[in-house]
Amino acid sequence: MMNSIHVIAFDADDTLWINETYFHEAEMAFCELFKDEHPNKTVSEELFAAEMKNLHLYGYGVKGFMLCMIETAGKISNGVSYGSLTEKIIEIGHGLLQKPVELLDGVAETLDQLKERYRLVVATKGDLLDQERKLKKSGLQDYFHHIEIMSEKKNSDYQKLIRHLDCKPEHFLMVGNSIKSDVLPVLETGGYAAHIPYHITWAHEHHEQKPKSERFMEFKNIREILDYF
Repeated sequence: MMNSIHVIAFDADDTLWINETYFHEAEMAFCELFKDEHPNKTVSEELFAAEMKNLHLYGYGVKGFMLCMIETAGKISNGVSYGSLTEKIIEIGHGLLQKPVELLDGVAETLDQLKERYRLVVATKGDLLDQERKLKKSGLQDYFHHIEIMSEKKNSDYQKLIRHLDCKPEHFLMVGNSIKSDVLPVLETGGYAAHIPYHITWAHEHHEQKPKSERFMEFKNIREILDYF
């Protein structure tokens, strides 16, 4: 297997740097706006329902999250000034867009050891401008042969990426924190996939069952890749 891999692609959010932790904090700040009216669980469920309803329109990222918070506020607010709520929601969103980029432990050292032997790629979902901002602030740009910011991560999206890289699926390894987005569709293409769990997972990305495939690996942290490659 080590000899067959030519390209290693990495998810960005919660694989290279912290992301979901910040979204969780923003969601709790949103719930706090309705603390006198609704329990946090109710507000979170309404927000998630709005996110799922609008995902095909807004895609992934902070801007879509802000719009869904505004929509949810309009639905559940009882007698609270909607204009005042919208202003506070925009503040929460702006705070997310200005969060520092904090690399996960071992990322830079691992990429540094892999870059001479493999073509390294970023393959991540999210808002184009925000992901470009985070990549620039991360200081990791020079490690990567190619950056792909994807609107979705399905089998067809990975097939398109692999063709663009002029690479065969059996020479491609995807590394990420989501079994649903980073592992299963890549295995479907005939590629290899490695899962590195993050301690917080967005509900949309939950997938309980681990795939049974000889092309699937699971690591506790990114450094463990170096034991195999």
